[in-house]
Amino acid sequence: MENTYDWLKIEHPEHILHCPVRNIEISWVPSSKVKKYYQPKNRLNTIKKNGAKDLLEEKLLRLAKILEETTDVEGSLGVTGSILTRTHNPTFSDIDLTVYGLRESYRLIDAIKELKKTGEIRGISEGERGEWVQNRIYKHGLSSEALIRIAEKRWNYGYFEETYFSVHPTRRDNEILETYGENMYNRVGVVSGSAVVTDSSESIFLPAIYAIEDSNPEITEIVSFEGLYGSLFKAGEEIKYKGILEKVEGKNSHQRIIIGGAGSPDSYIKWGHSG
Repeated sequence: MENTYDWLKIEHPEHILHCPVRNIEISWVPSSKVKKYYQPKNRLNTIKKNGAKDLLEEKLLRLAKILEETTDVEGSLGVTGSILTRTHNPTFSDIDLTVYGLRESYRLIDAIKELKKTGEIRGISEGERGEWVQNRIYKHGLSSEALIRIAEKRWNYGYFEETYFSVHPTRRDNEILETYGENMYNRVGVVSGSAVVTDSSESIFLPAIYAIEDSNPEITEIVSFEGLYGSLFKAGEEIKYKGILEKVEGKNSHQRIIIGGAGSPDSYIKWGHSG
């Protein structure tokens, strides 16, 4: 992430913006340069209507059908990644799905867990899990034991007919409760500490939000822009963290801990009694 920002500052400074709300530098694309918007639900519906054009799209339709028949999420699925932009290669590309809505996402979580038990979907093997851990052990400041525990809890990845797939929950429009500019955000500095999770229901999204009870009562949540920490910690669990303390002022004034994202190096969340 940081290397990308450095490159943009030199090669394309017009794509670096100082955000007055978050008070940080972000990468962006001016609306004048946007040629096309890709919509995951529309793309999946188009494939359903017109038929698959290759073997990967056929597999996508079979996977979507199984998920829709197992749960009540028809009309809430979309396809993203390379299939969305029609740049996929049927021989090696993955299937990346989106699911819209908090309730629909939790239905899908239960369905995927059950389908892994029945074998219609294959989970990650021990060897694949070990490789995943080795690829991340020097990046996140976590022990191999903590990473193995994380890998075991990652519900939204697996194999369907030996093709790797992922599922990414997304809020519906009516589940977005904040308008840009209603709150102002200011970073204080790097902090570390421990807390108890009080609500993890919105940890399935990106960013993942965990409501917490901290020794500092003004700190009420941990917000992770690092997808590694989504859907991991449950209400009642003790966690340890290192991240950026951020003051939020406006519609919903409070303090929060930021994990991952620009300007947040060496941040982590881990279980309080392990890792």
